[in-house]
Amino acid sequence: MQSDLRIYKDNPAVAAAFAKYLNDWLKQRGVVHIALSGGSTPKLLFELLAEEYMHEIRWEQIHFYWGDERCVAPSDEQSNYKTTHDLLLSKIIIPEGNIHRVQGENDPGAEAERYSNIIINTVPATAGRPMFDLIILGMGSDGHTASIFPDQMALLRSDKICEVATHPESGQIRVSLTGRILNNALQTVFLVTGSSKSAIVKTILGQEEGYLKYPAAHIQPKHGGLIWFLDEAAASELQ
Repeated sequence: MQSDLRIYKDNPAVAAAFAKYLNDWLKQRGVVHIALSGGSTPKLLFELLAEEYMHEIRWEQIHFYWGDERCVAPSDEQSNYKTTHDLLLSKIIIPEGNIHRVQGENDPGAEAERYSNIIINTVPATAGRPMFDLIILGMGSDGHTASIFPDQMALLRSDKICEVATHPESGQIRVSLTGRILNNALQTVFLVTGSSKSAIVKTILGQEEGYLKYPAAHIQPKHGGLIWFLDEAAASELQ
């Protein structure tokens, strides 16, 4: 599958470009189901959306979910939900029922099952699996995406919607969408910035030897498109 590459000067420029893309994309659609990501670029994105698109986007048409979440309370600084709430959700007018957070304070196994049922009951299905209209992903410097890490590749093939994942270094427990759900989206976007990602970006996008050891390399949507929004630092090793 040929990826659509879009390269911008720096992290803020990537956030600005994607915000415009998102606004234009939403104008062509009705109700949509979007899975969000954590990370530095989404933080800039959320701030930008709240400042510049607060009155332009019809927020009531969007249902928000999270591609992964740390198993912490929603008030914890490590919570992806808290970041999104503080920078975006608290500043816009959106129905409370449109926000579907992972309840990270709950037992991880039980929460993975509960959140899976939420997705089943709210996200339209295609090919027997829930099909998000848009999934926003990041990529770690180890090639992980969502909370699918290189030592937990089985999560790419799981038949479940959500699984419990463990950060390989910190041991932090997380709930993550599985690979088969990530690959069932109508549109998937990677937001990747920083020079620490450049070697893996080159390996994955060039399909170089060993590229399949990185979880992000396995994101190849079956039904929709894939766009990589990169800054110049992340793209610096591409030809």
